[in-house]
Amino acid sequence: MIIPAQRVNTITEYYFSKKLREISKHNELGEDIINLGIGNPDMPPSDSTLNTLQSEITKHDAHGYQPYKGIAGLRSAFTNWYQRSYEVELDPEREILPLIGSKEGILHISLTFLNPGDQVLIPDPGYPTYQSVTKMLGAEPITYSLVSKLGWQPELEKLNKLDLSKVKLMWINYPNMPTGAKADMEFFKRVIDFGKKNNIIICNDNPYSFILNEKPLSILSVKGAKEIAIELNSLSKSHNMAGWRIGMLASNPEVINFILKIKSNTDSGIFKPLQLAAISALNSSKEWYANLNYEYRKRREIVLEILDILLCKYTPDQNGMFIWAKIPENFKNSEAFSEHILNTYKLFITPGFIFGSQGDKYIRISLCINTSKLNIVKSRVQLINKK
Repeated sequence: MIIPAQRVNTITEYYFSKKLREISKHNELGEDIINLGIGNPDMPPSDSTLNTLQSEITKHDAHGYQPYKGIAGLRSAFTNWYQRSYEVELDPEREILPLIGSKEGILHISLTFLNPGDQVLIPDPGYPTYQSVTKMLGAEPITYSLVSKLGWQPELEKLNKLDLSKVKLMWINYPNMPTGAKADMEFFKRVIDFGKKNNIIICNDNPYSFILNEKPLSILSVKGAKEIAIELNSLSKSHNMAGWRIGMLASNPEVINFILKIKSNTDSGIFKPLQLAAISALNSSKEWYANLNYEYRKRREIVLEILDILLCKYTPDQNGMFIWAKIPENFKNSEAFSEHILNTYKLFITPGFIFGSQGDKYIRISLCINTSKLNIVKSRVQLINKK
């Protein structure tokens, strides 16, 4: 009898992994379910990014192992990107670590700093991976509520009153997924002060700052933030490169070296042509970003019209590639509403409960669907509602 490690029993299969199989089975039966749930960018990277990949992949020296810290050119490109976009100074040799995706970075950071029994502050609602990785390592997730009336920010004053002696990490994520809320520099300053006061490493997961956001921010802009903060970033959402698995983290040199010990024992570097293409992506023009966001604004407008028909409530100026909306009062919870939408309209909408208890009265709709298909969704909802 094969018995898995105990950590396997601490987690369940990722929600979307199971749900996508279910949707696939429905579609095999001819039901034509439209998936509005997944944040999978459907637009391509920039032409220069694709051209670089195509040219570099044919070179004879492109296919060997690469440095665990990434090539120097990629680290420099990330450094210039942070200076240009966030006005943050980073040392490309000592304060940047390229990653095979920022999701993997969550695991690297957790492996580096958590021992069994340590505690981790995790936002509710929040990205499920923060909690699942924490549990896999035998640490204890401590959820903290994001408060809608506070713009989906935590009440740090309440957290300060807790026994935080075992807390090692705190995960934050702004612009926030799933709520679409953004933070300001005043909040970042307060959370850095909170981390320093309680000796807690603050981890800001920052992959959404370029989507429908006029002013990208980095927590590393706060004076002294590098002493206690780590920031994850990614090309997945900002540059339509989710499947490329190119991300990074930034912090002080000591933290980078700690994490590099873990990373160098768990992967063998990033394919060189991908790194060179990522450099091209990071040098994208302001016009490229503007065109990307023009398309997302058009999509958001249609999604908000769909939500109006479904009698959901929302904040219209959300950031990122999702819309977070409150379900009608006559539905018990987000799962019931999501199943109603699936059965009635043949649409899959992500129920908010998967992001935590604070999301149980909310749903999340992805903007990673072109306007033609979104208009089909809108027409379908309108037609069925008239019957």
